[in-house]
Amino acid sequence: MDFEKQTVVVIDDEPTTLLMLESAIEALAHVITVSDSAEAFSVVAKTQPALVLLDVSMPGLSGFDVCEQLKSYANTASIPVIFITSHSDSEHETTALSLGAIDFISKPIDVTLCRMRVKNHLTIQAQSDMLSAMNGQLEAEKKQLDVTLRSIADGVISTDASGDITFINPVAQRLTGYSEAEALGQPINVVMNLRDATTNNVMLNPAIYALEVRRPVAMAYNATLVSRHNQIFRVEDTASPIIDDHGNLLGAVIVFQDVSEAVEMAVKMTHLTNHDQLTGLPNRVLLHDRVMQAITRSFNAKQSVALMLIDIDNFKYLNDSLGHQIGDFIIASVAKRLSAAMGENATLARVGGDEFACLLTDNGMGFSADSIAMKCLQKGREPIEIDGKSHQLSLSIGISLYPQDAANAEEMMRHADTAMYRSKSKGKDTFSFFSHDLQHAMHHRVETEICLRNALDNDLLAVYLQPKYKFSCSDVISAEALVRLFDENGNVIGPDAFIPLAEETGLIHLLGKQVLRKSCEFVAKCNTKGVDLKVAVNVAAKQLADPGFATEVKQIIDEAGILPSSIELEVTESALMHDFEQTRTILNSLASLGVTIALDDFGTGYSSLSYLRQFPLNVLKIDRSFVIDMDKEQQAYDIVTAIVQLALSLDLTIVAEGIETKAHYDSLQELGCHYGQGYYMCKPITLDSFFEKYIVKSAVA
Repeated sequence: MDFEKQTVVVIDDEPTTLLMLESAIEALAHVITVSDSAEAFSVVAKTQPALVLLDVSMPGLSGFDVCEQLKSYANTASIPVIFITSHSDSEHETTALSLGAIDFISKPIDVTLCRMRVKNHLTIQAQSDMLSAMNGQLEAEKKQLDVTLRSIADGVISTDASGDITFINPVAQRLTGYSEAEALGQPINVVMNLRDATTNNVMLNPAIYALEVRRPVAMAYNATLVSRHNQIFRVEDTASPIIDDHGNLLGAVIVFQDVSEAVEMAVKMTHLTNHDQLTGLPNRVLLHDRVMQAITRSFNAKQSVALMLIDIDNFKYLNDSLGHQIGDFIIASVAKRLSAAMGENATLARVGGDEFACLLTDNGMGFSADSIAMKCLQKGREPIEIDGKSHQLSLSIGISLYPQDAANAEEMMRHADTAMYRSKSKGKDTFSFFSHDLQHAMHHRVETEICLRNALDNDLLAVYLQPKYKFSCSDVISAEALVRLFDENGNVIGPDAFIPLAEETGLIHLLGKQVLRKSCEFVAKCNTKGVDLKVAVNVAAKQLADPGFATEVKQIIDEAGILPSSIELEVTESALMHDFEQTRTILNSLASLGVTIALDDFGTGYSSLSYLRQFPLNVLKIDRSFVIDMDKEQQAYDIVTAIVQLALSLDLTIVAEGIETKAHYDSLQELGCHYGQGYYMCKPITLDSFFEKYIVKSAVA
């Protein structure tokens, strides 16, 4: 049927809804949009559209007010009205139907179903107009009309004023299971067995209702047609009374369509929209909706809601090393285990790559978030068999409670994430509850990260030097570079606060590069005074994991124009053992450049003698934890003695750090240490202070 001359007026105060509806039906009819409900009546009265799509909830005049206006005037009373609504309760439906609405389009809007509904109503309107216009010529054109109705793709049934069938087209015969001969003269309720899809209760046939109210009506939502042969079809339809030019009620016509496939597709699309494809669990969108509902219920019942955020520890490493297919298998396996641990009363969702969330509600039976978290941890520890190999996993869990520590769904998710981060920082394989102290710590962490990024972006990191004294003559010919960070108020942020953060965020590479560059530039400055200074720079494990690290070091040294022997790179035992072969390769490359390699914090890590022969080490540093107690504890003194003897036997230069008293200094000197550093001799000082105190004086001397 040609809808080019038909007009549809869409009334809605939301621009996005107007745009969506206009796009959906512009191919069916000329669309006029109205955003101000106060102007709606005048626009409809002026344009006389074939159909009005009317939003229920609008500022000013509501959709019900506008509909009542339209039905109160003769020139607009017969214009069909379809309500657009997010409400699905019977009270709103009853109000809408009592005001003359013929159909509903639910929000959020399904474009396909919306287009079908509008098309059907435009078809009915066109047919109604056609029947009215051709009423006087009904006999002459009966054959043509009969052919048209029999050819239409929708089911069409007409009745007399008593509701007995006078016409049924082939599509309606197929859907009802009644032939034309069997249907003619039968009450339409007998032939069209309409039932509610959810309750299976019998529904009133729209044609009967149209006869009663003498106006077009639409079938109630969620209707099914049960055929004579017990086939079930999801249907949508519209019925209109047949009234002649003199106002006599002749009967009714109902047009209906099989939308089973469309409904099935909509259900599938809704499921895909709200569920994770890999695990079949609810996704973040559906979880958020359920959390909001749970909060509303718990607020009214004064009960608690718990949200657990669950992350698979070290999943990225497994995913990258074993492949994404194995990673998906791990995620699916963990999902099944978590589902088993939580039971049926919890909502488990997958909210990210390796992140799950669990919603727990107090349904009167009581719940224990910590006990369920323990079950999840236990399930997470169970090995997963992959290609005959057993892989051990663990989980980190963060828990937020409503209303104890969160006011809404977004805050619960944010607080659970914060608590999960605490679990990670505590060593993983554990759970943590959110607290305001934790929130403060996370806020401080965020501020520190912002400060660090700003310092790196603007080259604002400060390098301090702590001089190393030669025990044999007390001269200062080397120093250790120590990085310092200042906040916006000029307060010092300790390295213990920002170095781990730099490693976690990947900023350690840029931080290490800037410290090395500043140190090399300072050495070059000292060289201009004729002083050869050696500066030790700490190297993080992640820097050693970079295959291009040696090349980067060479480039920085070359740009500064200094000798590679002026730089000493300090590495820790744990850094050496991170990836043994790769680390050895990189250290050999660095040694070939001519830089010195120092082993820092010796005795606090693996303390394996075998690796001392495997790496090109030049210097061994005694950790301050041993030095600080050597004058009070015999065991600490014996450890330092053993380290010194070991280093001397391996022909390594010995540096003792953390010297705070004269007793420390004298003991270490007596044991045969080569160099020492600590507060007893000098605290770390700025580059300018170091230059004035040690370089300028040395140059003058």
